[in-house]
Amino acid sequence: MSILQQLQSPAALKDLTRAELDQLAGEIREKIIDTVSVNGGHLASSLGVVELTLALHRVLDSPRDRIVWDVGHQAYAHKLLTGRFERFHTLRQLGGISGFPKRRESEHDAFDVGHSSTSISAALGMAAARDCHGGKEKIVAVIGDGSLTGGLAFEGLNQAGHLKKNLIVVLNDNEMSISPNVGAISSLINRKLTSELAVRLKKEAENFLNSVPRFGKDLLKVARRAEEALKGFFTPGMLFEALGFDYIGPLNGHRLDQLIEAFQNVSHLEGPVLVHVISRKGRGYKPAEENPSLFHGIGPFDRESGQPLGSKGGPSSYTGVFGKTLNALAEQDQRIVAITAAMPEGTGLNEFARRFPQRFFDVGIAEQHAVTFAAGLACQGLRPTVALYSTFLQRAYDNLVHDVALQNLPVTIAIDRGGLVGADGPTHHGVFDLSYLRHIPNLTVMAPRDELELQRAMVTALNCEGPFAYRYPRGQALGHELGSLPEPVEIGRGEGLKEGSDGVILALGVVCQEALEAARILETEGLSLAVADARFLTPLDRELICTEARRTGALITVEENVLAGGFGSAVLEVLAEARLSPRVLRLGLPDRFVEQGTQQELRAQCGIDAAGIVRQIRAFLDPEANGSVQSS
Repeated sequence: MSILQQLQSPAALKDLTRAELDQLAGEIREKIIDTVSVNGGHLASSLGVVELTLALHRVLDSPRDRIVWDVGHQAYAHKLLTGRFERFHTLRQLGGISGFPKRRESEHDAFDVGHSSTSISAALGMAAARDCHGGKEKIVAVIGDGSLTGGLAFEGLNQAGHLKKNLIVVLNDNEMSISPNVGAISSLINRKLTSELAVRLKKEAENFLNSVPRFGKDLLKVARRAEEALKGFFTPGMLFEALGFDYIGPLNGHRLDQLIEAFQNVSHLEGPVLVHVISRKGRGYKPAEENPSLFHGIGPFDRESGQPLGSKGGPSSYTGVFGKTLNALAEQDQRIVAITAAMPEGTGLNEFARRFPQRFFDVGIAEQHAVTFAAGLACQGLRPTVALYSTFLQRAYDNLVHDVALQNLPVTIAIDRGGLVGADGPTHHGVFDLSYLRHIPNLTVMAPRDELELQRAMVTALNCEGPFAYRYPRGQALGHELGSLPEPVEIGRGEGLKEGSDGVILALGVVCQEALEAARILETEGLSLAVADARFLTPLDRELICTEARRTGALITVEENVLAGGFGSAVLEVLAEARLSPRVLRLGLPDRFVEQGTQQELRAQCGIDAAGIVRQIRAFLDPEANGSVQSS
């Protein structure tokens, strides 16, 4: 039996030899590769931190000592070492373990994560709480270099340096080229300068110099300046030293002996410490090492070749349609610029960046800055499109309100991953945007039902002289043939898709397809339901809503968004203002965080697939049903 299979807790790592730890590192990598090749997941990041994870758990005493993983893309080795080996095959599946650390899943998961740049702030809070309780446990934040582009990370660093709490921040550097040529020298210097002997000698030297009459304090200042100059020459840690941290590194992230020695040393230091570790994404799996971007977040793939499996040659994804269409629009309009927050590939902007490098901006993981930066561009006559995932747009809410909408600037927000995204789960579902966008003045919000409507939305946005947002889902589009760029649509006007007399289904976004299928099924049962695509969340097509309410007396709204404050709520407000009281059924997502699973599984679970819509409408239109307004 392998070492990994026998491992009951991370405490058992303390009894392993260095050779056994090296063997365990290989077993962990094999298990991660095997599982992700079947389930999909964040492969390259997790493979890159296997030795780092082993070293942390070897030195620390989890769960008493707390490890806070930033984002959590890199936490698969941590899960395997903390009692989840037997369930690891359920990773990211419905009812299985999460792809991210989750407190209710394990006592070893110190903090729920999924969005970047949160670890330092959370870990500092834990350190402050520890001191309030009089505790002695170690608190460690592990953050990747990419997450340091987020402003929240620097806010945490700034306060940590000010408070001087005992806190260890591990910077896992796997992309930025920070002095790699001197890494070995500075690694040696820092590991030796932080040993217990070196720290004791340093303290004794300081005490001696302080005791020298008249000149002691001046000599101590000179000694400290010399130490800082030496470390600054060999290391890139001046920024972190300026923020109040002791800087250690860079260390080789795949040398267990160096990592263990360094963590043993820094665990005795007082105050905030930053340990800089250089690792390689995808370590141990050649395809991931050669193409870490592809294997950052990947679906199922062939283990031997590394080739992704699935929908090759099928319909284009909505993200792909967005990217191609923006390229075509940019060819015609020199004012168009594109902005992304560290996700040019994920948002479909890679080709735009290649073709229009002077009109493309990757701002790093800084969604707030992206939106306000776009506002500045719009003030100078450009037409910026900011492409963000729905769940990450949440960070930029104030910027959208204060910097864009208040000034009525022509900034376009392309909201990718609107609705349920699947296996990444509740941290990544884009299910709140309709609710938090619809009340913002001046902002037009459109939700296309397919890729043709997405193109119309994009053209319409560029013809709008104020802020405009359009929302589209993750995954493959319907396969419609895309021709030349379409004409813009009338803002605030919906579209009838099917006639019917017993009621009307008002749908918004891609759930229009499910609504149409449900209406066809119900028609075979003798129920005649009209279907209309609302197209716009703001402004709503009030005429369409009121006309259908009067004509049929029964309205069913369908949305892939939380029901609270969403599209269905907006329809109810329109009806109340018009003093109309048809029977209303609202279908959408429940008032809870939806866990991971495939998009199809989750839509069925939430009752917004065709079968679920049929089931609920059938009950709603039953003559025995009571009440004028119902919701689900």
